[in-house]
Amino acid sequence: MSRRAVVAVIGGGASGMAAAYFAARSGADVTLFEKNEKLGKKVYITGKGRCNLTNIAEHAEFLSQIVSNPKFMYSALRRFGSADVIALMEELGTPVKTERGGRVFPVSDHASDVIRAWEKGLGRQGVSVRLHTTVKDVSKKEDGSFFLCTDKGDACADAVILACGGLSYPTTGSDGDGYRFAEGLGHELTKRRPALVALHCADEWIAQVEGLSLRNVGLCIRTKKKALRLFGEMLFTAKGISGPMALSASSLIGRELEDGPLSAEVDLKPALSEQQLDVRVLREFEKSQNRAFHNAIRPLFPASFCPVAVSVSGIDADLAVNEVTRKQRQSFVRLVKAFPLTITGTEGYTGAVITQGGVCVKEIDPKTMESRLCPGLYITGELLDVDAMTGGYNLQIAWSTGYAAGTASAGARREEEA
Repeated sequence: MSRRAVVAVIGGGASGMAAAYFAARSGADVTLFEKNEKLGKKVYITGKGRCNLTNIAEHAEFLSQIVSNPKFMYSALRRFGSADVIALMEELGTPVKTERGGRVFPVSDHASDVIRAWEKGLGRQGVSVRLHTTVKDVSKKEDGSFFLCTDKGDACADAVILACGGLSYPTTGSDGDGYRFAEGLGHELTKRRPALVALHCADEWIAQVEGLSLRNVGLCIRTKKKALRLFGEMLFTAKGISGPMALSASSLIGRELEDGPLSAEVDLKPALSEQQLDVRVLREFEKSQNRAFHNAIRPLFPASFCPVAVSVSGIDADLAVNEVTRKQRQSFVRLVKAFPLTITGTEGYTGAVITQGGVCVKEIDPKTMESRLCPGLYITGELLDVDAMTGGYNLQIAWSTGYAAGTASAGARREEEA
């Protein structure tokens, strides 16, 4: 005689909530263990508190935004994609809206509404949610079931879903315990590093422009193999650069940064060629015939950046523009088109949106998220060696892998003992 599968989900973040919901909806008896005082603690801060919960990009475009192991996600995204997330949110009483770049947010602009939707769904499906409960160890018994040791007592389950998150934003409770559980059950981990994170630079002038945001600029980072080119918004911090463009760059150059600093250049006027920019500079000089160089270039940059541009150019700030030589002017134009930066590292996990690296996906069934090494064990979300660009892609990966694991784990029914 068969009975309902008993499923334990460890971690109440995005993939854990999805896994628990779909396991219960598929007929399992589900308990969700969360060490924090509430579910979705990291989800609360995504999208600056608005929660960019998915992206409506077409399948091929979505896959192109996945940095590590995009092919692994092919099946999971087909089975539960952005349209499914949107439909579920609507069903659970949280309408959504689509903004620039296909990014999807709750209409209210409150991440808390997304969490409440999942909480409502978990309640409807009868999931037992155990907050303030830390799982200390997970082991497999001889009969194939699992034994969980927690700070609130022990538990057994037919299937375990690891949804513990990575190492990013440790204040939300991400301490890497999921990696420890996975390794203890036989899994190999690929090298982990912070991703979608601010970059540190060696340039002394950076601190002078802390807080300055530049829109529509280009960034070229030179690695040993190629030149990475991006376009967008850049924010200067006390130690380097942040903003969407820098965060994206961090995911693409993390491995190379481990070998040492990288040279980079900012194109401050990407809409103009060098020739066109030279004409623009000449025009500004003509308007300021007898003015000092530092005053003549003010229309070209935000006020706080002008002193930096003058200093790095090497041109005397008080030199009259009619005394600036053609060679100096052209050198200045080249500087504006390729302002040098030296990238030395990242801000680390404290400010990282995600963790790059994790459980090797070769050891995971991409259709079910079940371990190929430990039957009955499922691994989801940030624990996997899968990561993507900003724009709702990483949360969709969490929902999709949670769906795959949840629906599959419900089939781990065992025969009742006679």
